[in-house]
Amino acid sequence: MHRPTPRPRFLTVTLTPTLNRFQRLCVAQAAALCLAQAAHAQAAETQPSTPAAQAALPAVSVQGHYENGVGTSDAASAGVVTSALIEARPTLRPGELLEFVPGVIVTQHSGDGKANQYFLRGFNLDHGTDFATWVDGMPANMPSHAHGQGYSDLNWLIPELVDRMAYRKGPYYADEGDFASAGSARIRLMDRLKAGIAELTAGGHGYGRALLADSRTLTTGNLLYAFETAHNDGPWQSPERFHRANAVLRYSVPEGATRWSLTAMAYTAGWDSTDQIPLRAVQSGALDRFGTVDPTDGGKTSRLSLSWNAQHTMADGGDWTASAYLVRSSLRLFSDFTYALARPATGDQFSQVERRTLAGGSLSRRWPTAWGGHEGSTSAGLQARQDRVEPLGLYDTMDRLTVDTVQESRVREGSIGLWAQNETQWQPWLRSIAGLRWDRYAFDVHSSIAANSGQRSAGIVSPKLSLVFGPWAKTEYFLNLGSGFHSNDARGVTAHVTPREGLPTDPVTPLVRSRGAELGARTEALLPGLQSSLSVWRLALGSELVFSGDAGDTQPSRASLRQGVEWSNHWRASPWLLLDADLSWSRARFTQPDPVGNFVPGAAEQVASLGATVTQWGPWFGQFQLRYFGPRPLIEDNSRRSASTTLAYLRVGYQLTPRTKLALDVFNLFDRRASDVDYFYASRLPGEPAAGVDDIHFHPVEPRSARLTFTANF
Repeated sequence: MHRPTPRPRFLTVTLTPTLNRFQRLCVAQAAALCLAQAAHAQAAETQPSTPAAQAALPAVSVQGHYENGVGTSDAASAGVVTSALIEARPTLRPGELLEFVPGVIVTQHSGDGKANQYFLRGFNLDHGTDFATWVDGMPANMPSHAHGQGYSDLNWLIPELVDRMAYRKGPYYADEGDFASAGSARIRLMDRLKAGIAELTAGGHGYGRALLADSRTLTTGNLLYAFETAHNDGPWQSPERFHRANAVLRYSVPEGATRWSLTAMAYTAGWDSTDQIPLRAVQSGALDRFGTVDPTDGGKTSRLSLSWNAQHTMADGGDWTASAYLVRSSLRLFSDFTYALARPATGDQFSQVERRTLAGGSLSRRWPTAWGGHEGSTSAGLQARQDRVEPLGLYDTMDRLTVDTVQESRVREGSIGLWAQNETQWQPWLRSIAGLRWDRYAFDVHSSIAANSGQRSAGIVSPKLSLVFGPWAKTEYFLNLGSGFHSNDARGVTAHVTPREGLPTDPVTPLVRSRGAELGARTEALLPGLQSSLSVWRLALGSELVFSGDAGDTQPSRASLRQGVEWSNHWRASPWLLLDADLSWSRARFTQPDPVGNFVPGAAEQVASLGATVTQWGPWFGQFQLRYFGPRPLIEDNSRRSASTTLAYLRVGYQLTPRTKLALDVFNLFDRRASDVDYFYASRLPGEPAAGVDDIHFHPVEPRSARLTFTANF
């Protein structure tokens, strides 16, 4: 549902107390705030659209980093991140933009050119499954991907061009379809820059980056352009030699009854990667912590896109929106996770390859409605996309040379989604949002393994309901219910033979249902300038997607259930000090009993983030960010667990002149020896038993490093 853009709200800050105490505190507050009022609401990006709702909520004009005030959304777990926070906080990689979403952890288990590893609400989201990401109307998630279902690579994004990011969690929104069960983020690009940007960054481990961006008036609109190039070797014994280049050209008409934009993007990157390594080799001294087993691992990728977005305001007070996009991308990865387990003579390196053409778009209409004299609005929309992937291949390789073709496919995957939603203000203190979504998918696979070729289609209906109670004393309460889904890889949908072993197998379910519920509360009554949100949630998934070390991708598994508590706080402590604090706890279990155990591998149980931002303190500015990534079970019986990871980032900056500034970013400030990601599976090094050795395989966090950035505005 589309609503007017809300006025900016103030910032949120989170502290990190002892987690056991935090769990007790969250549960106690959940009972007091949520159950006492029995409230539930659907998450949204902006203010209520009905006049009654707007009259009941006083306008808040305090500037800040989040637009999360009372009356700005339909759930306690939804909000908007502004460009002010994105500009203020240092990020090691572009994909870490998603860490601005409270509770999200972004890591990496391979080269920087590969999509990041994401975690949220007890999910190891792998490279994006069950978290939908959109950039200026284009989907970032790629179904039936060479490396993993829902693969979401954001390395083509230039952070300085991001205007805002609206995030929502849970399957409660009619306009969200595939991959949105855990949550979603919609990133919007700027139409116009405040000033031109010329920026140079230099750092340790061979890091360098240059950015040139500007916008200017052209006829009745704005023309924005940006060029970026970057290089990084990293701390690895085998240098990463990562290089990327980005270009953006955007024309927009941001004013008037009809507002529209046309954006072209181009991106290319290549790298040598240090993948996860076996713990036993590091402990024995055979391998350095930053060493690699196979130095020929790596990859290259490219992406071209063209997207159009438009919005028209109608005379009846409603509006319509439309978007269209065309994406052409390619990827080739070389990975080796098991070393000499399957092919002792040549090694276990494999290559995953795809060339993809993606086309799609959406159309929606919103109009005012009234039920029994109660004001509201109704929205309806259509979304469609078509993915053509040829080839989509898996190959055995040695030193990046193909040894054998495991499976090569041509995939056509089309989808269409229809949705409708009604929002009504029944009382000044009660608002409802009811929605229904229908999706239909068609899969067409031509495989080099004849038995795995075929066609299949499937549909799914997803109802949604949210209730918003209040506000009372600057506090509102939410109840959210909804059903969602994620799609499975088209190759698994039509497969009857396992590609490597040639054994019989059953096709997987095309669309996997999720069911979620959430109780939440949001208040501005605790302290002046403080926004605090608390949510208690539950999500059931019909089939879990788990990482497979030997295949290097995700594979369907048993049904699962997750439940947890989230507590987010954003506080403007003073005109120059902004604080953020986000805490979350979750529990993930398989619901179908199995002797191997019921713990979901990789499911983080505790996540915490603390941020402090200093602005306009004379010529000085800065930011401190601390994030805690709790321990996870690595196998189903919980006998092997990862350690926790705590990292701190620091920025110290100085405004040299009104148009120039200097900023020093320090990553892993306390030089912690920790892991970005951990897995447990069998691998074999030279001289080890033929059956291999079960072991933890980890990718270390990068050691302390610094980057110095000089920025000139023109």
